[in-house]
Amino acid sequence: MSDRVLQTLTILAALGSGVMGGLFFAYSTSVMGALGRVAPAGGIAAMQAINVVIQNPVFFIAFFGPALLAIVLAAAALLGWHGGSAVAICAGAFFYLVGIIGVTILINVPMNNALMAVDPNSAEGAQYWSTYLTNWTAWNHARTVAGIAACLSYILALR
Repeated sequence: MSDRVLQTLTILAALGSGVMGGLFFAYSTSVMGALGRVAPAGGIAAMQAINVVIQNPVFFIAFFGPALLAIVLAAAALLGWHGGSAVAICAGAFFYLVGIIGVTILINVPMNNALMAVDPNSAEGAQYWSTYLTNWTAWNHARTVAGIAACLSYILALR
């Protein structure tokens, strides 16, 4: 693989990681706080709608595209095609694959699925909502940090 191709893929991985980190940052600093200020039934219903709407081709490309780039770049780094930037490339891939993809699939999505199963107007729904808000947002903070760390790692790899 040519240096030009690897550099382009690294730039795209940095941009994708930054976009996802920014999306998660926006949720952590505004969306979840706003949803927590409304009555539980309204917050639950809004988050249920968000969880349906976000599952679209544009989001999936933005979410899984950097994961694919992370795998390609990490393989290139481990095969020695990235020279001195291999550590930074592997760090970026780790942060994205574990901190964003892993946390999303193993933690946030199961919480979202459980939220989808509750009746927004029930006492059980309100009880789950208070736990959901705290735990989901905490893990979303982790995804935010992972996206920023991945972006920074890829930028450092370009030096």
